[in-house]
Amino acid sequence: MGAGGRSIPPSARKEKSDALNRVPYEKPPFTLGQIKKAIPPHCFKRSVLRSFSYVVYDFTIAFLLYYVATNYIHLLPKPFNYLAWPVYGFVQGCVLTGVWVIAHECGHHAFSDYQWLDDTVGLVLHSFLLVPYFSWKYSHRRHHSNTGSMEKDEVFVPKRKENMSWFSKYLSNPPGRILTLVVTLTLGWPLYLLFNVSGRKYERFACHYDPSSPIYSDRERLQIFISDVGISLVAFGLYHLAAAKGISWVLCVYGGPLLVVNGFLVLITFLQHTHPSLPHYDTSEWDWLRGALATVDRDYGILNKVFHNITDTHVAHHLISTMPHYHAMEATKAIKPILGKYYRLDSTPVFKAMWREAKECMYVEADEDDQNKGVLWYRNKL
Repeated sequence: MGAGGRSIPPSARKEKSDALNRVPYEKPPFTLGQIKKAIPPHCFKRSVLRSFSYVVYDFTIAFLLYYVATNYIHLLPKPFNYLAWPVYGFVQGCVLTGVWVIAHECGHHAFSDYQWLDDTVGLVLHSFLLVPYFSWKYSHRRHHSNTGSMEKDEVFVPKRKENMSWFSKYLSNPPGRILTLVVTLTLGWPLYLLFNVSGRKYERFACHYDPSSPIYSDRERLQIFISDVGISLVAFGLYHLAAAKGISWVLCVYGGPLLVVNGFLVLITFLQHTHPSLPHYDTSEWDWLRGALATVDRDYGILNKVFHNITDTHVAHHLISTMPHYHAMEATKAIKPILGKYYRLDSTPVFKAMWREAKECMYVEADEDDQNKGVLWYRNKL
């Protein structure tokens, strides 16, 4: 290129182009056993001390941010004191998303070898972030058991064209996409927990806070109640904090970061399971391995580490969910040669990818000229 320009290496251009090519949908020429065999044995080992070290690390940073914010922001001159709170909220929210990920790991029994310890730590951490631990643990487990299934997957289940809402065509434009993304990132998480929005269709009303919800089996209902107790205790504590410190203090110190956590976990999940190259399957085609492979790793830059690599090792996580996050990068590197074209990494900048997927991935349908009518691909022509 001319002076002042910067050329893009051919390998980088090819990688971006390959990321949008469809992944194979045929039954893989490898088995889960072969994938596990390629991973070094130590990657499957869980360490209580190492797992707790990440909890301590995250909360140490969170406390330092809290200390600086509550002791020094009010000393800044106007308007910098007002501008500092959103900065704090974003940074603290990123750190607390890491805490959320560790609790998520507890739900997968990837924190330690002791189920009771995983559930105790997970309940405390998720309740602190107003997440119903057991409620989400069981619905998320079913997501892992049915990933990519049009009938049984639990989250971000795409619609078929004939099931699109009447107003969808009015949102298929830049202002409509902005509105959709804002609502999804701010309200998507509570709407999913309360009303199962974007989740699997059940025969009756499904709510993560309801022990009698059709999401859960009879043996799980007591633990759903325990999750509700955990949420209630934290909410009670926040109420007393608001009474003592003021509602604005609670919103600045806790509410802002929580909004960022909720936004990131929706964004992360959305981008992991929504991509032009990924298929979905109906019951005539779906099987567990192909469903587990219908996900994509993303690159969030420095936030990959802050989020304990849940972003760029998601394919490996779906294949072996009990593996701790601190071995996931090594495992991902080990399984890439086995997966071949079945592995998908998209390094498109996150916000660019978010906009592209919101534009391109509106519904799914089968290719007209393909005999495999049970394999569905994203479309956007309304």
